[in-house]
Amino acid sequence: MTVSAAKIISDGVFKVDGGSSFGSVPKMMWENLVSTDRKNRVTMGLNCMLVECAGKKIIVDTGVGPKDNFRDKEMYGLVPSRLMRSLKGLGLGPRDIDAVVLSHLHFSHAGGSTRMDRLGDMVPSFPKATYYVQRASWEDAHNPSLRNTEAFRVEDFSPIADRGQLELLDGDTELFPGFNLLVTHGHCLGHQIAVFTYGGERVVYLGDLVPTPHHLGLTIISSFDYEPETTLDQKRIVLAEAERQGHLLVFSHGHETRAGYLERRQDMSYLRPVEF
Repeated sequence: MTVSAAKIISDGVFKVDGGSSFGSVPKMMWENLVSTDRKNRVTMGLNCMLVECAGKKIIVDTGVGPKDNFRDKEMYGLVPSRLMRSLKGLGLGPRDIDAVVLSHLHFSHAGGSTRMDRLGDMVPSFPKATYYVQRASWEDAHNPSLRNTEAFRVEDFSPIADRGQLELLDGDTELFPGFNLLVTHGHCLGHQIAVFTYGGERVVYLGDLVPTPHHLGLTIISSFDYEPETTLDQKRIVLAEAERQGHLLVFSHGHETRAGYLERRQDMSYLRPVEF
């Protein structure tokens, strides 16, 4: 069985320190590829996926969401969340979503999973959905190291478990027929990517394994990654297969380019961007 519908939907953009985004790569190697603001921040997309498979409507990642955190707004240049507006533009509302897959629980991927209700309580944004997270990711988010604690906002995910809408996964999983989740770790414990077939071709939602097209180089790994060597090994495997088999790659934080095909010309690999 294959996916019957798939589309990138947006929660807007945010800004990340350029040096942190490109890790150990010197600025002189990337400063002509992307623009930075006066605070040396690069603009990144908050790209999610809407997928229909086996009669289920699935969202992969939820962006930052509608949180009102002044510190985050200042640090990351946050604008009002666009995820629900994106769904509404497709004729859908929160109650139409059956499943939410989170590549991991960093706030830029899980923030839209919850919202504040009229009583001021945090509740799941999608009241009828089951949320799928790797157990390793869930446990890490609740007990992060001092170095990684700033990446999580407990209000993004705890209400999911409180309302009985959480399902923890242990390793690679065929969640629905033809819709697979593959664990890569690297960026963080339990990081997973989504892989499915749509329109006769393989689609790979990369999460933060390769967050933008500018991170296609194997050694371009952000300083946020827990295990850079694991990220490098997984990138090598996933990107080689994508080039060989012609997979469509979807970048969770791509801004101007959100998807494309990795192709080779005269022994050089390059990305052919597409709208998706």
